[in-house]
Amino acid sequence: MADVQPFPGLRYNLERIGDLSAVISPPYDVISPEEQQLYYRRSPYNVIRLEHGEERPGDSPQDNKYLRAAATLREWLEEGILVKEERPAFYLVQHSFPFQDTLRTRWGLMARVRLEELGTGSIRLHEMTMREPARDRLALLRACQANFSPVMGLFRHRRRELPRLFAPAIAQPPSMSATDSYGVTYSIRLVSDEDTVARVRRFFAAKTIYIADGHHRYETALAYSKEQSARRSPAAGEGSNFILMNLADAADPDLVMLSTHRLVRGIEADRMAHLEAEFEACFHLELLPPRETLAETLTNWFDALQGQRGVAFGLYGLHKGHLCLLAARDQRTLSEMMPPIWPELLRSLDVSILHWVVLRGMLGIDSVEKQERCLDYTRDGLEALARVDSGEYQLAFFLNRCSIASILAVADAGFRVPQKSTYFYPKTPTGLVINPL
Repeated sequence: MADVQPFPGLRYNLERIGDLSAVISPPYDVISPEEQQLYYRRSPYNVIRLEHGEERPGDSPQDNKYLRAAATLREWLEEGILVKEERPAFYLVQHSFPFQDTLRTRWGLMARVRLEELGTGSIRLHEMTMREPARDRLALLRACQANFSPVMGLFRHRRRELPRLFAPAIAQPPSMSATDSYGVTYSIRLVSDEDTVARVRRFFAAKTIYIADGHHRYETALAYSKEQSARRSPAAGEGSNFILMNLADAADPDLVMLSTHRLVRGIEADRMAHLEAEFEACFHLELLPPRETLAETLTNWFDALQGQRGVAFGLYGLHKGHLCLLAARDQRTLSEMMPPIWPELLRSLDVSILHWVVLRGMLGIDSVEKQERCLDYTRDGLEALARVDSGEYQLAFFLNRCSIASILAVADAGFRVPQKSTYFYPKTPTGLVINPL
């Protein structure tokens, strides 16, 4: 039973900061160092100072980005830059964004959701995580005692239910709105009337929530909650038992999920020399030459990849200037190379076969340490090509998108796909509302 509640959020005082667009930022895990500086310059009150603060040469246990974020949060509250909602509220967010030459609209509900121990309740994770981001988020949570960016959760329903649940609120103009650097507009409506709150809570009580984005934040919040529980007095509040989520309908046709490509380095010369022969034992190989322009080349390569049936992915770096299309010779054989405890669906996914058969088996990236040292991830095909051509990485693997249904089915079976298997777009930005613990 999912416990979804309104909460008295912290939000920007528009009279003090002016334009909400100037103070939001993407979540920390998609911000490059260059973008971090851009958001610092955009406004002295940009939420980047809380979500993803600068590291400085003289940082120490007594002065670091986490403690500076906590001090900034206190200052903004004292100065009235951030104000606390007078009563608990739900925050209904309309995401309007251009995608593939059309304007799409997706609804999300920002609420606080009670944390549950993994594998025991109605909240399920679908993706593996990495160690360093979890350490970083836990340090920030300990220092600031607040959720700055929401975890994205999905729920199943037969039709678009959020607009139906909030029909009266949607008929009213939004309380605030912001537009990000990519042209995505976020319109926010606050809902606090008792009848709607009760109806929404009943609706979600029977739902399973799937973590779509923010696995590190969820695991971190769970660890933090356990820390607080161990030291909490009976009179203390239970804010640390909850996490800020943005809940979306998994069947929404405007829910966009993109693929994330893999970059590989640190492979020994001898292994690289025999790599093509190893591939040919399991895959049909087809070389796709470049076109006149790089944009045409990428379009042609991705069209060819998406046109493949069964397990397939693209490989760049084996033959200079050419994409090597790898299509499974026998999917059953590849499936049998993976752990038998895995459900058949997980063993049949392109990303699972890439990580277990190719990266682990053929390239020897068989430990967490090697993954952190040898792998990087990008959704930008041009970036992937450039980083291989520069010599920074040896290989780039291009993946087709998984289906949302397959991801949820893996989670229902109690398993997870490899890290960075999914990327939901657009991400709800940091700074629309903060959940104080």
